[in-house]
Amino acid sequence: MILSALLTSVAINLGLCFLFITLYSILRKQPGNITVYSSRLVAEGKVKEGGEFNLERLLPTAGWVRKAWEPSEEEFLSNSGLDAFIFMRIFIFSLKVFMVGGIIGMFVLLPINYLGSQLKDESDFQHKSLDIFTISNVNNGSNRLWIHFCAAYVFTGVVCYLLYNEYQYISSKRIAYFYSSKPQPHQFTILVRGIPVPRGSTCDDAVERFFQEYHPTTYLLHSVVRRSSKLQNLITDADKLYKRLTHLKSKNDAPQRHKRDGLLGLFGPKVDILDHYERRLGSIEDNVRMEQSSVAAKEVPAAFVSFKTRFGAAIALHIQEGINPTEWVTEQAPEPHDVYWPLFTVSFIRRWISKLVVFVACTSLTVLFLIPVAIVQGLTHLDQLETWFPFLKGILRLSVVSQVVTGYLPSLILQLFLSFIPPIMVMLSSLQGYISWSQIQKSACTKVLLFTIWNIFFANVLSGSALYRVNVFLEPKEIPRVLAEAVPSQASFFIAYVVTTGWTNIASELFQLTKLISNFISRIFGSNSDDNFEAPSVPYHSEIPRIRLFALLGVTYFILAPLILPFLLVYFCLGYIIYRNQLLKVYLPKYETEGGYWPTVHNSTIFSLVLMHVIAIGIFGLKKLPLASGLTIPLPVLTLLFNEYCQKRFFPLFKDYPAECLIKKDRADQNEHNMPEFYDKLANSYNDPALMPIKYSERSDSHTSPLLHGFEA
Repeated sequence: MILSALLTSVAINLGLCFLFITLYSILRKQPGNITVYSSRLVAEGKVKEGGEFNLERLLPTAGWVRKAWEPSEEEFLSNSGLDAFIFMRIFIFSLKVFMVGGIIGMFVLLPINYLGSQLKDESDFQHKSLDIFTISNVNNGSNRLWIHFCAAYVFTGVVCYLLYNEYQYISSKRIAYFYSSKPQPHQFTILVRGIPVPRGSTCDDAVERFFQEYHPTTYLLHSVVRRSSKLQNLITDADKLYKRLTHLKSKNDAPQRHKRDGLLGLFGPKVDILDHYERRLGSIEDNVRMEQSSVAAKEVPAAFVSFKTRFGAAIALHIQEGINPTEWVTEQAPEPHDVYWPLFTVSFIRRWISKLVVFVACTSLTVLFLIPVAIVQGLTHLDQLETWFPFLKGILRLSVVSQVVTGYLPSLILQLFLSFIPPIMVMLSSLQGYISWSQIQKSACTKVLLFTIWNIFFANVLSGSALYRVNVFLEPKEIPRVLAEAVPSQASFFIAYVVTTGWTNIASELFQLTKLISNFISRIFGSNSDDNFEAPSVPYHSEIPRIRLFALLGVTYFILAPLILPFLLVYFCLGYIIYRNQLLKVYLPKYETEGGYWPTVHNSTIFSLVLMHVIAIGIFGLKKLPLASGLTIPLPVLTLLFNEYCQKRFFPLFKDYPAECLIKKDRADQNEHNMPEFYDKLANSYNDPALMPIKYSERSDSHTSPLLHGFEA
């Protein structure tokens, strides 16, 4: 790619970012868009739709930036939770890393790369290849390469120092967050699977006898899980129908109530939709009650077991309960509203098989994704594209067309294909038997991260200049050399990728185009209802992998192509302020992992550093500086030793809370007067929502009264 093509891509994406931010500053003030741009505040009842028209609403303003910036860290933490707080710390950590890297790269390494003469390029400045800004342009054997060698050591030391401080800071926040929290049901509860039920007995009796015998002083109560998949589907149908009925009643529009009862409302006799929906809802209620009666006897060999103290729950969690390790299997219970109830129909063997099937599916998807990667790589090489489509040769040789095709289109197409991956990974993770939505999201996050690193980084690198050397790449001793040959040649693509995908995506996150269109259509057709409005949650499983990919590109290309660093700094600056705004106004936390995503961030940073070191070893060898190549070998070793220390020092705090914290918190609770009330609440916390009585319709005859008492929707 030539410099003018990069500038074209920068200009296009700067224009899009400016357009999105300007439109956002106008549209966010329109009363009709409040559920799009302030959905969290609407859900919490802090703002309501309304207001009169005035000219000021049509003028773009930057007041949202100030409001997003104002809250302190403690205010943001108390408002959005620990997961959101740590999500923002990812941006802060990345900004610190690349500010230091940017200073070294732009003011030290970039001039050295540009002043080299290894690559012959006599064209004028705007038509120069971006390769002259990379380490490939430094002469072989040049002593200037020692500056790159020193920069690798300095940068690694800075990243490890910042990473250690960040891990320590977040660990302290996690402990402080635990101490400040009120008693939560999941802190006192574990999930027990594989319960052996004696012949002639029930799962309920088996759990009661076992825990009263082996945990007599700490056991409190339990709730057996029942097979309710069919019932959950019925309740979902009833809930949707009830929402339609409520909205139809609120409109009070008699002519619109009469429609044809046929395909798409075009055929069949006319009926009163209100009466029709009420009859259907009553029928579903009857089916729900009948199914609830039958489900009561469909026990699953699993139960939520609660204890009187957190320490008692921790003891039961971490010791093997039975002689057979496949029985009485324990794991930490999630928050009650975070439980993914359908999974309980999955047996032990089916869970094991499903993990194998998901692994095969993920591998197959990764292989199939090489097809769009190959298409994208073809677009970055005009000569190859002209070979594929000779009839487009005249068009492709136009200056503007070639710059757009090589500088903008490849990243756009790749991002389009990549947008389908996160929902697919969530679906695959849900089949693995995880007990909560948060675990499904964390698993999907790891899958998306691995998929992204392989298909966006390695596949692009190998499908470019090194595809024909894959067989050599499989030999471990050849990995540094193969990567050193392949990675620098793809620097221009990844610089354009940061600009195209990074900048535009982060601006579109603010603009929320899809939700804006959906809201507009809903308002036109009158299908939206504020009573049933639900704010979205943060898609950590898709956003964290994207952020970590950009961080990997920055670390990897630090000594190879430092020109990428200022573009990354712009991305992280935009991301920090935009996501801070979104977390305060748009996204409402649905669950709390209490910092569970940070170890993934730490591990990906260590991987990025080691990858940089491996490439550096190879590049110094190719540049005829074997001494520098040999002296770089200690870097990955030292980095892995640092990682091992961090894993021993900090990771256990993210896996479980230590006994010191649990006992201190339990003792503090003893002085609270509301613990009996909490225990009463705990008794019903893990009841399956599908088994709760429902009453949507207005019928009051005795045979439709709730089967169970205490709930009415």
